[in-house]
Amino acid sequence: MLPAKLRPKLFPILAGLGLYLLTTGISYATFNFLRTEPQAEFASPVSENGEGLAIDPSEPKTEVCPLNGRLYTKTEEKVWDTRRPLAVMIENHTEARPQSGLTKADVVYEAVAEGGITRFLAIYLCDAVARDTLIGPVRSARTYFLDWASEYGETPLYAHVGGANLPGSANALGQIQDYGWGGRKGNDLNQFAIGYPTFWRDYERIGHTVATEHTMYTTTEKLWAEGKRRGWTNKDLEGTDWQDQFQPYKFSEKGSQGTDAQKISFAFWQQDEGYAVTWQYDSAAKRYTRLNGGQSQTDLNNGEQISAGVVIVQFVNEKGPIDELKHLLYKTIGSGKAIIFQDGKAIEATWQKISRKGRTIFTGKNGKEIIFTPGKIWIEILPTGNTVDY
Repeated sequence: MLPAKLRPKLFPILAGLGLYLLTTGISYATFNFLRTEPQAEFASPVSENGEGLAIDPSEPKTEVCPLNGRLYTKTEEKVWDTRRPLAVMIENHTEARPQSGLTKADVVYEAVAEGGITRFLAIYLCDAVARDTLIGPVRSARTYFLDWASEYGETPLYAHVGGANLPGSANALGQIQDYGWGGRKGNDLNQFAIGYPTFWRDYERIGHTVATEHTMYTTTEKLWAEGKRRGWTNKDLEGTDWQDQFQPYKFSEKGSQGTDAQKISFAFWQQDEGYAVTWQYDSAAKRYTRLNGGQSQTDLNNGEQISAGVVIVQFVNEKGPIDELKHLLYKTIGSGKAIIFQDGKAIEATWQKISRKGRTIFTGKNGKEIIFTPGKIWIEILPTGNTVDY
C-alpha cells in the first residue's frame, strides 16, 4: 500500500495516464471501425505490364473531356465514363519536390495550407486513364479544399492523409462527416481508414531519405478501384450520375483577346520566396510552363515540366492564422476578382460561387462566362490585395 504522502503526487499521474489510454482507445476503435478490410482488386483497364490502356494509334480523338476540354479517343472516354472525379491532396513543401502525378491532373488548385506553404488539390478524370499514375506525396485535408472538390459532383472521391480536426472552423475531418462523405462506404478516401496496399510510404522517393510527412504515395488506379469497391463509380449509391450534378466549363479553340501576358509572376506570402510562382508562355505549345521558387517545377514520374493551358488567379479573402497550428481559412463562397491567363493573354474577370456544391463561375467585363482554351487548368488562390506581375 502506498504511503499517504505519496498519494496526492501519484493521483495526477494516474489520471493523466488514464485519460491517455482512454483517448488512444477511442482513436483506435474509431479508425478500426472506419478501416476497410483488404479486398481483391478490381480489374483495371490499364494493362499489368505497364504498357497502359490499349489504344489504336490510328483511333481519332473525337471525345471532349468534361474537365479540361481536350479531345481524347472513344476508348479513353469509355473508361472515364465509368468513373467519378478523383480529388487528391498533394503537398508542395520545398523538401517534397519534385512531386509525382501533377502533369496528369486535369485541374489543379493551389492555396496556402499554413505558414506560407502551399498545397495542391489535383483533380483526375481524363488525362490519367491511359496509364496508372503514381501520386505523391499525399497530405492532409483542409476545409476550403473541400469546397472546391465539391464542385465535381456532390461526392467526388477525395483522397488525403488525415486532416485538420480542431473544433470550430478548421475542422476538415468533421466537415467530411457532416457532408456524408465518411464511413466505410463513403466517398472519402482517408489513408487512415484504408492503408496498405492502396497507400504506402517511400522514404527514398527523391534519391535520399526525407521526413515521414513527405513520403505517402498512392496511384490513380488503386484509388478508383477502392471507390468502385465501395460502390462509387460514375454513379453514386443512389444511381445518380455525377455529371448530372456537374456544370462543365465552356471551351473554344478560337483564341483570346486581352492584355499581352507572356510571363506571369506572383507570391502567396511575400516572405516565402520558395513558394513564389512564375508561369512562362510557350507560344509553340500554346501553354504556360511553371516555375516554383525560381526553379522549373517538374513531375518526378516523367521529368516533364508542369504546364497548363489556362492559369486562373483567383483573389480570395484570407483569414488567419486562426489557431496555434497556424491554420488558415479562405472565403470560397461569395465573389471577387480574378485574372484569366490563356493564349498568352490576360483577361480581367470576376468569380462567383453561390454554395459549396456550386461551381465557381468566372465572368468577363461583359458579364458573360469566360470561355476557356482547351487544356489543363491551374487555379491559383491568392489573398485579396496581392499583386500579380505580367
